[in-house]
Amino acid sequence: MLISIDAAEETPLFEQIAASVRAGILDGSIRVGDRIPTAKVLCASLGVNRNTVLHAYQMLRDEGLLELRRGRGATITGRADTLRGLSDSVRELVERAHALGVSADTLARLVRESAPRGDTAAPGRAPGPDTDEDVDEGEPR
Repeated sequence: MLISIDAAEETPLFEQIAASVRAGILDGSIRVGDRIPTAKVLCASLGVNRNTVLHAYQMLRDEGLLELRRGRGATITGRADTLRGLSDSVRELVERAHALGVSADTLARLVRESAPRGDTAAPGRAPGPDTDEDVDEGEPR
């Protein structure tokens, strides 16, 4: 599993880390049940602040893609398969819209207008007690 960032890119580093994990899920290099590197290991390998990695991990947790367990690290959840399936459906929708001559902007607007109002959280996810906890495995505090 390769998690990468580009410091020259304008996208915030935590978003790049989260996007890299999502891309790994979509391309199959990261699968349900896989453990991803601890915050300590990943921040050292990427050369970023530990809080940057934790922010990315918390974002993925809030999306339901990552389970954070104190002392046990971070594991990819079953929702990853759902994301992969949804991605396939979206790709089919984009291809169909293109064949019908619908622009990407119009399609994006249709999708936004179809979303439930005020829906910003992943279904079934409530903030947990590990919100601001580290996800390092078994390290002394």
